[in-house]
Amino acid sequence: MKLLVRVIEARNIPAMDPNGFSDPYVKLSLGKQKFKSKVVKKCLNPSWCEEFAFKVDDLKEELIISVLDEDKYFNDDFVGQIKFPVSQVFDANDKSLGTAWYTLQPKQKKGKNKDCGQILLTISFSQGNTLADLQSVGDHVSLSKKLSDVVSESPLSSNGPLRSSSPLRSEEAASSKEEKPHAQTFAGRIAQIFNKNGDAVSTTNSKAPDVTVPPETASTAASENAQEEQSTSGNFQELLKSIEAREQPSEVPNLSGVVVDQLYAIAPHELNLFLFSPDSAFFKSLVDIQGSTELRVGPWKLENGGESLKRVVSFIKAASRLIKALKTTEEQTYLKADGKSFSLLCIVSTPDAPYGSTFKVEVLYSITPGPELPSGEQSSRLVVSWRMNFLQSTMMKGMIENGARQGIKESFDQYANLLSQNVKPVDAKDLGSEKEQILASIEVEHQSDWKLAFQYFANFTIISTFFIGLYVFVHVLLAMPSTIQGLEFVGLDLPDSIGELIVCGVLVLQGKRVLELISRFMRARVQKGSDHGIKAQGDGWLLTVALIEGNNLAAVDTSGFSDPYVVFTCNGKTRTSSIKFQKSSPKWNEIFEFDAMDDPPSVLDVEVFDFDGPFSEATSLGHAEINFVKTNISDLSDVMVPLQGKLAQACQSKLHLRVFLNNTKGSNVVKDYLSKMEKEVGKKIKVRSPQTNSAFQKLFGLPPEEFLINDFACHLKRKMPLQGRLFLSARIIGFHSDLFGHKTNFFLLWEDIEDIQVESPTLASMGSPNVIMTLKPGRGFDARHGAKTQDEEGRLKFHFHSFVSFNVAHRTFMALWKARALSPEQKVQIVEAEAEAKNLQMAEEDSIGSDFQAADDDSEGKSLQSEEGGSFVGMEDINMSIVYSSVLSVPVSISSALKLSLSYLSLYTYNIYFRRFNLFV
Repeated sequence: MKLLVRVIEARNIPAMDPNGFSDPYVKLSLGKQKFKSKVVKKCLNPSWCEEFAFKVDDLKEELIISVLDEDKYFNDDFVGQIKFPVSQVFDANDKSLGTAWYTLQPKQKKGKNKDCGQILLTISFSQGNTLADLQSVGDHVSLSKKLSDVVSESPLSSNGPLRSSSPLRSEEAASSKEEKPHAQTFAGRIAQIFNKNGDAVSTTNSKAPDVTVPPETASTAASENAQEEQSTSGNFQELLKSIEAREQPSEVPNLSGVVVDQLYAIAPHELNLFLFSPDSAFFKSLVDIQGSTELRVGPWKLENGGESLKRVVSFIKAASRLIKALKTTEEQTYLKADGKSFSLLCIVSTPDAPYGSTFKVEVLYSITPGPELPSGEQSSRLVVSWRMNFLQSTMMKGMIENGARQGIKESFDQYANLLSQNVKPVDAKDLGSEKEQILASIEVEHQSDWKLAFQYFANFTIISTFFIGLYVFVHVLLAMPSTIQGLEFVGLDLPDSIGELIVCGVLVLQGKRVLELISRFMRARVQKGSDHGIKAQGDGWLLTVALIEGNNLAAVDTSGFSDPYVVFTCNGKTRTSSIKFQKSSPKWNEIFEFDAMDDPPSVLDVEVFDFDGPFSEATSLGHAEINFVKTNISDLSDVMVPLQGKLAQACQSKLHLRVFLNNTKGSNVVKDYLSKMEKEVGKKIKVRSPQTNSAFQKLFGLPPEEFLINDFACHLKRKMPLQGRLFLSARIIGFHSDLFGHKTNFFLLWEDIEDIQVESPTLASMGSPNVIMTLKPGRGFDARHGAKTQDEEGRLKFHFHSFVSFNVAHRTFMALWKARALSPEQKVQIVEAEAEAKNLQMAEEDSIGSDFQAADDDSEGKSLQSEEGGSFVGMEDINMSIVYSSVLSVPVSISSALKLSLSYLSLYTYNIYFRRFNLFV
């Protein structure tokens, strides 16, 4: 018999990692049989939707289902488990426990009160069992019950058991004789139990009972299945609408291997129907082109109570250079379908392939809305990514991944070509006019100053102050001059009582408040935010930001509103929007352009402030960060950015932005940047090929405009040194290692690095200098698994050593870091400090002796120039240390002069070797 266990999902899994998440997976065991599900990264409510089959030899065995948290560097953390006796499943109705939520239990009894979460499971026996499956079942369940249960089942039924038309008759079983000791047939054993005193059963009578289904029943079942497939095919859109009405998952798994990333001139829902509708012939055409046969496309069905839409597709995959023809099964499940975006996960099984039972291939089809085309039509972005999910560990993991990578690449090249023949692809370069169209459609909200002043000053403070001032003015006109008394004199009229003093104080405070309001209004009107019609100057990276509106901004004034304005900062340059008075959801419709930058920007900082006058510190209403390295530029053409901060998160504040980043230099930007780096590093830097840049971008998930500058082999120092490679680009420094299939991959922004230091060689660093990169507080936490330490202020420190050419690597680090991270003022200070150090060095050289020092400088400079070449801003030159200095008179005799020359020569030689020794140490 086969026990089927379907692991669907889990909820409320406790956080086991420091980042507040877990990487859960499920481990199942029955006797010596063990299986493992895929790992869901950074999730507390994971979804697996995987099915496992166990062969049951004894009903006394116990099924153990455990949930664990994957840890790359330590033992996996235990989350919780649940146990099921196999007999409990067998004794249940229809031999199935159904689909139900089960509470996970801790491993130790002391932790019973610990909340371990819940898991959704479906546990049942296979409905296709035969009499042969009962051969090794335990004795504690009566075989008569097993026999009647199994005979009453039909292997042709998938919805439930059907009664057999030819059941076993009791008189046939009673007439059987007792089995002889040498009889080994299964029917003989059954007869032995039912007839203890009978004769032995002949081997010719050991056939299984007839369990065939009558033709009427079979035809009825076939017609029902046909009707089901037909109705499912016709109602595919209705099924999609049914899952659209349900709550969509907030996160879709991110698969690293991207094989297709293309824009198409078609709406997202139409592209989804074209690819996955039962009526579409695209998949059949693809199978024909690839040479596959025996295609069987199952109907779309709602499962898990209507929460997921799923179908199964099977075919015989054509033979390739790597493997022979084999049967392939694809289980396609919709993870997301909200009418605008669609995500479909396809789990591909090839059990007939070499080691096919140890892995499954996961392919994710993601369809998202693209930018609007110049013609006004909608576009869609299709991203197809994949990954290998190993169910069992194997030594052939690396070979399997390489073979799958090559096969998937060839398969989806044909997929993209066929799709391009049926749906028009859109080139990103053709969308250049989209920016102008969008910006031209944005109209600034013009409002007269008088109307704005009326709205701003129409409040209780201004109105009450006006009436009080009018009252005082009328009082002055009607009142008679009072006599001089007390300490008063002509021109000075002081209050004559405590009441008058209080009234005067109130009037002064009220007048001060009105003057502040007038000052705020005048200052705000002077601050003009939009630069419509002003084009950025220069050639390079041009950044344009369109600020559309804000939603649910926090109110800090007593009126329940705020006076918000937005500040954009990029590469040390800022742009400030206009101030909107008394608005919680203001509309700006303003455009800001940054002057062309030589270096591609990494981050755009956005912060919203509440204007509180020219003399008061503005209150932050929220901030956000747009990372150009981690985000595709096309996705920023129309985006809602959630704001961070206590006030913003409490109100769920958002900003509606449209961001455009392009390069006006074209292909020359790479050459210009590399030529500038060559002057700083002092070594020729080669331009990498497009294939190398593409591989670099895919390795770290970078946008297409990122280009590789240089790479170095080194060790990452943690508890144990890890051999890998550093990749340097204009915006990031990335580390990658693949040691026996265990991958380490992360990158840092140059702007996030606060300091770069060099430690002297030690035994722990294998005799190589150690480069320590310290990040700014709170930065780079995505790469914290590569950090060696973290200080009390929250700054991560990364250690790298064992460079083949340390000087070249260090010079490149410093050049790229200082070009990105240091402000112009800091660069000027470094240059001035270097000039002073150089002047001081020249003075010391003159005091030692110009001739010998010049010769030494010439030889040392040549050696350094031949090794590294060039100059570098920020690198201190090696100063010659004075070992010995004295003043001697010049002798007249030749022998004395010769001795003096030899003594100077020996002193010079000793000085050279002493400097070499200090440099090595």
